[in-house]
Amino acid sequence: MALLFDFEKPIIELEQKISELQKFSAEKDIDLSREVETLEKKVSQLKKEIYGNLEPWQKVQIARHPERPNFYDYAPLLFDDFIELKGDRLYADDQAIAGGIALFHGVVVTVIAQVKGKDTKENIKRNFGMPHPEGYRKALRLMDQAEKFGRPILTFIDTPGAACDLAAEERGQGEAIARCLIAMSGYHVPVISTVIGEGGSGGALAFGVGNVVLMLENSFYSVIAPESCASILWKDNSKAKEAAAALKFTAQDLLKLGVADEVVREPQGGAHYNYRQTADELAQVIAKYLVRLRTEPPEVLQEKRYQKLRAIGVYQEKT
Repeated sequence: MALLFDFEKPIIELEQKISELQKFSAEKDIDLSREVETLEKKVSQLKKEIYGNLEPWQKVQIARHPERPNFYDYAPLLFDDFIELKGDRLYADDQAIAGGIALFHGVVVTVIAQVKGKDTKENIKRNFGMPHPEGYRKALRLMDQAEKFGRPILTFIDTPGAACDLAAEERGQGEAIARCLIAMSGYHVPVISTVIGEGGSGGALAFGVGNVVLMLENSFYSVIAPESCASILWKDNSKAKEAAAALKFTAQDLLKLGVADEVVREPQGGAHYNYRQTADELAQVIAKYLVRLRTEPPEVLQEKRYQKLRAIGVYQEKT
């Protein structure tokens, strides 16, 4: 991996020792297999301890890893014959949102996704995964088309938040997001929303009104980024780690709170270690829910989506 986190350094150090022993063994023709085996067991145990007990901030780091798969990485692994459709028919084609029609396990579906770049050039092209109003209007156009033709909708969420620059506000960012929320609430087709990385603010929520909400193991879904939260609460964005713990926004937290319906497993260390394995896990879970949802009458799908939203949250009344 090009980028390694501080909490991964003990693993890398042990793996380097194993590599050195293997090289020395080959050069000097000395049998060091027992020593190598001992270190390999230590590495395996260390990985279980580290990756099995990640803190919220560490999950944020993994969710933001530059090599983490984006929608275009998943598309050929999840779908057959994905046909991308572009433009909102009003202003432009937003590169931060991809959408189109695909075949998923023999079922024609409409796919909508937020897309980050993998390097600086691509991130600039895609505005770092932060869509402008035309992106949400493109998504709305494609989702309305899915409703018209009875196609299930699969959304993939991965954004720090919607674009918040002057141009976005001038073109009606709030209205564009609100229309997505209203429309998704009323659809009569199955809607499955999956958080594959960052789920930031209203920019993510615009695609999150699903009958089922899935989250990858190291993703997070929040009203605000931890850095922004720290700036507001402590006037110090260096306290992002503390904010991440306080926000309760990890996949595991949101499963307990009823926001997420299921957490999809990732390879040890994160999705960026094995794209294929992650896609296979994701496909299996999506297929399970899609089969169930396609048996529901349209009116029931709509009502259950409404009731799901109403049931989110935990509160206590004082007498």
